[in-house]
Amino acid sequence: MIVLAIDTASALCAACVYDSDAGKELGRSVLDLGKGHAEHLMGVVNDAMAEAGVDFPALDRIAVAVGPGSFTGVRVGVSAARGFAMALKIPAVGVTTLEAIAAETRERSGARKVMAALDGGRGEVHLAVYDEAGALLFGPVATTLQGAAAIAREHLPLLVGSAAATVAEEAGARLETGASGSTADIVVYARLGAIKVAGERPKPLYLRDADAKPQAGFVLPRIRS
Repeated sequence: MIVLAIDTASALCAACVYDSDAGKELGRSVLDLGKGHAEHLMGVVNDAMAEAGVDFPALDRIAVAVGPGSFTGVRVGVSAARGFAMALKIPAVGVTTLEAIAAETRERSGARKVMAALDGGRGEVHLAVYDEAGALLFGPVATTLQGAAAIAREHLPLLVGSAAATVAEEAGARLETGASGSTADIVVYARLGAIKVAGERPKPLYLRDADAKPQAGFVLPRIRS
C-alpha cells in the first residue's frame, strides 16, 4: 500500500510517501512555517511525491493529522486529504497528534505506558493516555494543568509532548519525561494511517472552541419594513 501522509496540525507543514508493504519511506518534504500552511501545502506534497518518484494515481490511501493542534492548520490538512481522496477515489484516514506522538515514543523507548500532553493555550492541556501496546486508556480530553497532573499521578506514564515537563512539575511526583515536541515525525502518521481501518472521512479533532468568535455587539439590528 502506498500512503501519502499530511501533517499541518502544528508549525510544520509536512508530507511523506510511504510504502507499507516494504515498510519504507519513499520521499518527504517538511517546512517549519508557523503559519501559511494553505499556501505551501501543495508544494510540499508535490516535493514529497517527486522525491518518491510516485504519481498520484499510484496512491492507495491518504493519512492526515487531525489534531489537536492549530485550528487553521488542521482544517487545511483535513480539507486537502478529503480532496485528494475524493479525486483519486481512495480512502482517507485521520490520525490524532496525540496517538502519533505516543506511537513515536514507543518506537524509541519500547513498550511503555505513555501520556501525550500538549499545550492547548489558555491554561489548558490536551492529553491522552495509551497503554504499552498503544491502546487508548484515557482521553483525548482538554483539561486544566491541575487536572492533567492528577491524571498523570493516577496512571504514572512516560510523559511526552509540549506540556510534558509542565505537567510533571505540577504533579510533584517522580514522572519520567520524554520528547517535548508538538507533533510526531511525518512517517509515523503514514505508518499509523496504513494500519487503520478506513471508515468515515477524517474530521478535525477540536478539544475546545476556536479563539475567534462572532462579535455580537457589532451585529446590525434588522430593519423592519
